[in-house]
Amino acid sequence: MLRSMRCLGLGLGLGCMIAGALPAGAMAGDDSLTIFDWSGYEATEFHPKYTEKYKDEPTFTFFGDEDEAFEKVRSGFKADLGHPCSQSVVKWREAGLLQPLDTSRIEGWNDLNPNILKMKNLVTSDDGKVWFMPWDWGNSLLTYNKDKVPPEDVKSLKILADPKYKDRVSMPDNVDDAYALAALVIGLKDWTQMTDAQFEQASAFLREVHKNVRLYWTDNTEIVQAMGGGEVDVAWAWNDAAAQLQLQNVPVVSTRDTAEGVSTWVCGYVLYKDAPGSVDKAYDFLSSINTPEVANFLLSDWGYGHANAKAMATIDPKVVADKGYADVDKFVDKTLFQSPLDPALKAKMIAEFEKIKAGF
Repeated sequence: MLRSMRCLGLGLGLGCMIAGALPAGAMAGDDSLTIFDWSGYEATEFHPKYTEKYKDEPTFTFFGDEDEAFEKVRSGFKADLGHPCSQSVVKWREAGLLQPLDTSRIEGWNDLNPNILKMKNLVTSDDGKVWFMPWDWGNSLLTYNKDKVPPEDVKSLKILADPKYKDRVSMPDNVDDAYALAALVIGLKDWTQMTDAQFEQASAFLREVHKNVRLYWTDNTEIVQAMGGGEVDVAWAWNDAAAQLQLQNVPVVSTRDTAEGVSTWVCGYVLYKDAPGSVDKAYDFLSSINTPEVANFLLSDWGYGHANAKAMATIDPKVVADKGYADVDKFVDKTLFQSPLDPALKAKMIAEFEKIKAGF
């Protein structure tokens, strides 16, 4: 999954900073910190204590999706920290790209949501080593312009394939989100159990959606601009698209109340095995993003939950309720969790999605 606000160029006064991006294979100095991330997470509001301590910013370089990031790091690209999501962590770990975390060096580690920490094989491996710090969590869900789309049309995710919305639909250029959507539509809540017949059924649905797609968005700037400018009325998007458009008084909302439900993911940070920069700075960065101040910004401005339960508890309950996180049981109801996939199934999805986007 899955998952950022591309705040650059939105004119929202969020204080986003364009940090330097290293070319592929670049080596950082021993006292530097390089973070391989989704664009938008370089916003200084996410790590104020780090900036205060070092009077400087980390170097950020960006990927478009986790498959791209995986291939780049496996090919020799060097960074210190990375930001994968639930469906990718195990793959990255098993490929030997990561080193375990020393949780004693991360402030607030013991305040992280215990239900997230105990997710099987996500945070901790069978040998007890910790490989992943969960941080942001949310949904991929139906997002629409409520002034242009009537309420009766958003009761099902099948709206995305309705010929009525030809050229008014947008999808993420992301195989995980695409097949999470398709799996929900065909009735699957556990995509790890997808059969060959169900794969064909899911792919057939995505081909129907493709007929309506005006654009496959690759970052959230694209979908926010497309919906904000009236180019797209219905989308499969992340929580922050609607959150950002509402800050601009655009009547775009998202819904968890379709018949099929939503997809849920957890993202966070990992420490690369061959991290070339400062380990001290890496842990200071992880501590700096794990605070109530940051949790409030993440939820209020981006619409995402923070994995630090204690920090979430400090936020105005009305804000928590408005963003849909007051009732976690309801939040995860009718959801497909983006858990790790069998490599063969994932490879098949990648190949098929490329064909679908090309019109085949």
